[in-house]
Amino acid sequence: MMDRLFCGAMLKNFFLAFLFGISSTALGQQATFLSQSEIGVSLGQMYYIGDLNPYVPFYRSQWAFSLMYRYNLYTRMSLRMNYTQGSVEAFDQDARNPIRVNRNLNFQSDIKEFAGGIEFYYANFYFGRTNGKNKIHGTCYLLAQLGIFYMNPTTTLNGETVELRPLGTEGQGTSLSKRGTYSNFQPCLPLGVGAKAQIGKNVTVNFDLAIRKTFTDYLDDVKSATYADPSVLSASNGENSALLSNRSLDGARHGYRGNPTTKDWYVYAGAMVSIRLGRGRKCFQLR
Repeated sequence: MMDRLFCGAMLKNFFLAFLFGISSTALGQQATFLSQSEIGVSLGQMYYIGDLNPYVPFYRSQWAFSLMYRYNLYTRMSLRMNYTQGSVEAFDQDARNPIRVNRNLNFQSDIKEFAGGIEFYYANFYFGRTNGKNKIHGTCYLLAQLGIFYMNPTTTLNGETVELRPLGTEGQGTSLSKRGTYSNFQPCLPLGVGAKAQIGKNVTVNFDLAIRKTFTDYLDDVKSATYADPSVLSASNGENSALLSNRSLDGARHGYRGNPTTKDWYVYAGAMVSIRLGRGRKCFQLR
């Protein structure tokens, strides 16, 4: 009889202890690949810096957009990939410098870029948290990426759009140059700064501006300091090559064409909204 009472008391105490243990636990979340991943879309402006626009920010800027994937690796660093598409253009007729106005060149080019790299945050950013002593709702960051972009400089001749690269307007592909035509695909280094803020547990907004260092001087189809011989251009690359190589108002053959010592750049500035792809895996945590 005593053994039964003792066993019954033990089972009762064990059951009460089990209930107490359950009440002192909480359902938490463990980070997963999806809970640390975001996708976003950005809308902004793109412009160009080069021989036809050496200095002016947002000169003839064009609307552009970007699609982004971000993986929140640490509270101070995220991995980021993005596809950006837009266009750039410049016209010598807009310049105040009479030498550039007389040069009379212009171009337009679509830009299609894929890049990947890191965001480095100035302060810890706990994405997905809305309470706690270490709560951070926003931070600034540095952006550094490596990418490749597509370009295709064009101009207008007699009301028609003409691609400049195949024409070799600086003698490419002729006896005047050892180089062939440049490639439509070029590497770039997007480098920029930004700021981001969290809205709730699953949405962030950010704004960044990144300048793209390129390794080509032909985004605008202009590099050489001098004009190529029009007779050679006409014979080798066609009449349009000679016509579009030198469009100067005074027709001078020995005028200023470009600056071969610098490369071309382009810039994208945009505002982005991104959402988290997952909420994490639920697990029991003792409190």
